[in-house]
Amino acid sequence: MLHIPFWQRIVIVLICAAGILSAVPNLFYSRVEQHNDAAKTIAAGQTDPALEAKAALWPSYLPSNLVNLGLDLRGGAHLLAEVQVADVYSTVMDGMWPDVRDALAKERDVVGFVTREQGPAGTLLVRISKPEGVTKALEVVRGLATPVASITGAGSTNIVVTANGPVLSITLSDAEKQATNERTVQQALEIIRRRIDAAGTREPIIQREGSDRILVEVPGVGSADEVKSLIGTTAQLTFQPVVGRTEDPNASPGANNVLVPDLENPKLFYVLERTPVVTGEELVDAQPSFDQNGRPAVSFRFNPTGARKFGEYTAANIGSPFAIVLDNQVISAPTIQSAIPGGSGIITGNFTIQQSTKLAVLLRAGALPAKLNFLEERTVGPELGQDSIDAGKKAAIAGSIAVVLFMGLTYGMFGWIANVALVINMAMMFGVLSAIGGTLTLPGIAGIVLTVGMAVDANVLIYERIREELKTAKGPARAIELGYEKALSAILDSNITTLITAGILFALGQGPVRGFAITLGLGIVTSVFTAYFVTRLIIVIWFERRRPKTIEV
Repeated sequence: MLHIPFWQRIVIVLICAAGILSAVPNLFYSRVEQHNDAAKTIAAGQTDPALEAKAALWPSYLPSNLVNLGLDLRGGAHLLAEVQVADVYSTVMDGMWPDVRDALAKERDVVGFVTREQGPAGTLLVRISKPEGVTKALEVVRGLATPVASITGAGSTNIVVTANGPVLSITLSDAEKQATNERTVQQALEIIRRRIDAAGTREPIIQREGSDRILVEVPGVGSADEVKSLIGTTAQLTFQPVVGRTEDPNASPGANNVLVPDLENPKLFYVLERTPVVTGEELVDAQPSFDQNGRPAVSFRFNPTGARKFGEYTAANIGSPFAIVLDNQVISAPTIQSAIPGGSGIITGNFTIQQSTKLAVLLRAGALPAKLNFLEERTVGPELGQDSIDAGKKAAIAGSIAVVLFMGLTYGMFGWIANVALVINMAMMFGVLSAIGGTLTLPGIAGIVLTVGMAVDANVLIYERIREELKTAKGPARAIELGYEKALSAILDSNITTLITAGILFALGQGPVRGFAITLGLGIVTSVFTAYFVTRLIIVIWFERRRPKTIEV
């Protein structure tokens, strides 16, 4: 019997209404976007009449989720960065030198005095004054080795120690290099994501490409240089003892020292000890603030380990200068006036408010473990994005008109019922994309255009089946019921295989391919729902009111 229970009718109507209501904000994209940005700023504790006016552009009781526009639709920046993983090896060796020095110092009677020599990048060269103690020195340094913290490096240690006369050579093992590379890229990926999120950008795409590359796409920014200025710097903060100052850029800093330029005075150079007392990795917070003279500055706070080292050093070196180094430039070199046991302080310099805020964001996000080499960078202007939107609209409109006319001319009233379901299907697709915070790209529009054709495919199967049932002299009610029942298996078979394909594209694809897979997958689910349940509900309601003796499909 051609009948749908009342509760099922209510469920179908509510699902359609929820989808349409979620899609409505996209019809007022600019207003809703301003409302969302203002509401987020107000929730963060800032408020003013302008923000409240923007927040009032959209009623708070209505849904406000939007379909995010991808880089090819909105415009923005595309960057492909290569992480210089080999740079980390030198950093690891520099950090290991104090442990090696202290361990060998305990065996001074056997190995003699210990000094560090200049060596290749990633290699720590240590000379002992008593060549006869080389065997003991090798034993001591090898005792500092630790197991490699990775599955592939199980059973291996992190360092390789060899000797050439009285000189010990310490390098990372191959297993440790592989594990370090993996950690470095993952850490860089996370830090880039945190930096961009902290800047308030909208729906960026940040993902790994290959073994040592990172893809960054940020919609809505003015240029690739803006993104590079935010993520391109390593923002490596260190606090290093000052040995001396000079104006000679070619001056020799001496063993275990480095020559670092001054940020404000390019003609001035500082001679600093190579090994820092504290690094930015031990920083737990950084906030823009003002110094005692009201000038913009950045206040910072260390974790307990950093606070202890910072406090011990300042207590032991009162009256000595202490350099604050950011990205290999001395931004400040104050004299230590007293011990700072609390682990907090302030960075002063010739900052503007914007510069101090940006520096605080970079420091708070953490230091990149290695430098980035930008292999690709391009800016997609908003006018190019608008061209993509216009082209996508034309394709969608042309395809929709063709499908609507075909269905209306071929199946008459039943075809127009399918067209109504098609409109509901499109609204539900955008409603779901809005609800899940999906990003729409140009390939995603292609998926929508494809879905328009697939959406009526199920109705074609149903209507052709109803035609066949009418030829067997069955009544119209029985023909409609059998048409839906017998077409269901064919509908599920064709759409499930396509849904599996969409799932594979999403799992194995990247970027635009995933955008296509998402819209295709959502379109399959919503089109089957509207084609089978929505059209059936409309036909049942029409049939109950008209009770026709015959029908034409």
